[in-house]
Amino acid sequence: MENSKFVDKFVVFAGKLGNQIHLKTLRDAFATVMPLYILAGLVVLLNNTVFKWIISDPATLSNVQYWGITVANGTLNISSLLIAVMVGYYLAQNREYENPLAAAMISAVSLIAMMPNAVQVVANGAKDPVSVSGVLTFSNLGTGAMFAGVIVALLASELFIKITRVKALKIHLGDNVPPAVEKSFNVLVPVILVVAVFGLVSTLLFNIWGTNLITLITTFIQEPLRHVSTGLWGAIILYSLGNMLWLFGVHQAVIYSSILEPLLIINILENTAAYNAGEAIPHIINVSQVQTYALMGGSGSTICLLIATFLVSKNAASRNVAKLAFAPGLFNINEPVLFGYPIVYNVSMAIPFIGVPALGILISYVATSLGLMSPSVVQVPWTTPIFASSFLSTGGDWRAVVVQAIILVLGVLIYIPFIKVHDRVMENQYEG
Repeated sequence: MENSKFVDKFVVFAGKLGNQIHLKTLRDAFATVMPLYILAGLVVLLNNTVFKWIISDPATLSNVQYWGITVANGTLNISSLLIAVMVGYYLAQNREYENPLAAAMISAVSLIAMMPNAVQVVANGAKDPVSVSGVLTFSNLGTGAMFAGVIVALLASELFIKITRVKALKIHLGDNVPPAVEKSFNVLVPVILVVAVFGLVSTLLFNIWGTNLITLITTFIQEPLRHVSTGLWGAIILYSLGNMLWLFGVHQAVIYSSILEPLLIINILENTAAYNAGEAIPHIINVSQVQTYALMGGSGSTICLLIATFLVSKNAASRNVAKLAFAPGLFNINEPVLFGYPIVYNVSMAIPFIGVPALGILISYVATSLGLMSPSVVQVPWTTPIFASSFLSTGGDWRAVVVQAIILVLGVLIYIPFIKVHDRVMENQYEG
């Protein structure tokens, strides 16, 4: 009875967490821009791997790679600006604000207002940096400032929405004015106030401390939080908690997509940028690494469960579900398994469902840190089948395929004894 009450309370808490407006906004925003990040990863893969395989002439290669550079500039290198716009838009939508485009606009403007007016750049062929004013650099617009883009967008859009709901600040032009013009004048004063506030903060930071908000957020919030959450044990704990939710019928996206995935996406984008620039890869733990080695077949690495079912299960229902679920499972779609096997409320499957993905993260991390395979540098679509995902995400490293195969075999072996237990439970239920 007490356990039932705990589960009920936990489910209610998880549901509230998943619907928390700011976490929901982040989930919606990152889901919207995800195609651009995947495109950027695939373009970088083509530029730095495929094109180098098939084009030997340096001049021709440089000309062809220019295409990839332009696409990366329009996606990867302005990612903080993109996410700021989406966060502002979706926060306004989730707040049921009538003009979400205005909130998106104010988020982008506020982010730009917080950026430094002078930056250090190195000219082509030069060694020492020089200070240049009046420019926006990809280092501030791109992956390094994504967390700043999120925070500034949340603050700016929240402030903007609150101010616009003050009736005294609205300007009404009458009923004969076109709707677009009416909306524009309704937010005129709030736009001026919000931009002025962020401009003032930027000015004070520069004149008093000689810094800017982007640098402060990156240094004191983004990096410490990411170091904890996307370190080896932080990622394993958070992802395992997410998988545990499935056992109570709650989608793991409550924790994974809202809390962990945004930080993992920042990591893979920084890896992609470093790979594109020929620099050292900064992060082992990233969204592609987790998806490739911990989501084989979907949450719980259930492709291992399906294979193990074919090998040892004697239960007709389980084998029938496995047959139906195998084809979608190849593309990491596993709802048939979660609700048909089932995994939800199935105590006998709890340990492998949580443990196998954790093992996948651990083994891939150790293999990468020891130099036995390359780190993930490309964000491939989450539906990419096993083996193709490891090969593509690492920029074409065959050793990653071997590591993924080892994790697959170990996952099958771990699932086998629990499938036998599950068969026994199903048999007892049928007899009862």
